[in-house]
Amino acid sequence: MADDDLAALAALESEESEFKKDAEIDRILKAFKLDAYSVLELQPGVPESDIKATYRKKSLLIHPDKTRNPSAPDAFDRLKKAQTELMDEAHRTRLDEAIADARMLLIREHKWTVDSPELKTDDFAKEWREKTKEVLIDNEMRRRKQLKAQMQEEGRAQKKEDEEIEARKRKRDHDVAWEASREQRIGSWRDFQSGEKKKKKAKKMKPIG
Repeated sequence: MADDDLAALAALESEESEFKKDAEIDRILKAFKLDAYSVLELQPGVPESDIKATYRKKSLLIHPDKTRNPSAPDAFDRLKKAQTELMDEAHRTRLDEAIADARMLLIREHKWTVDSPELKTDDFAKEWREKTKEVLIDNEMRRRKQLKAQMQEEGRAQKKEDEEIEARKRKRDHDVAWEASREQRIGSWRDFQSGEKKKKKAKKMKPIG
């Protein structure tokens, strides 16, 4: 094969590789980010080994150092976040519960049973994904609302604590100032008492003549 043909073939392969990278970056950025399974293109219940293997494969494909796509850093960060969430047992449990809740909600809405044949159709799978999004969004809004309420409560508690600290500081300063002026008060009282004694002595003395 001529050198020109080899160069052309290499260029085509490079172009195809970039196309795959661009497509994967676009898919990741369009995936529902509250669903880590969707970001990694995994099904619920997969073992940790699959999560690690999938992350490694995709992260190597879209790594910012290996593509010219300007969106690669954002996609890479989102991929990493999804992997971290699925490796976190508590987060993964909440996600699995949300997905299961979405399934049960659909079954109730359609008055099906867990054995209904409709659950095995592509239409149900699509509807399940959409319902999962709704449940996850609802859960996230509830979480943020609780966090906001918690922060407000912590803010009120902190304000109360600050006010108590300031009140103790004012009392402490007052006590210090009161103690510091003690000698002055005692001296003033002594001067007052001495003056009173002189006045009484002067009254007792009779005028001459």
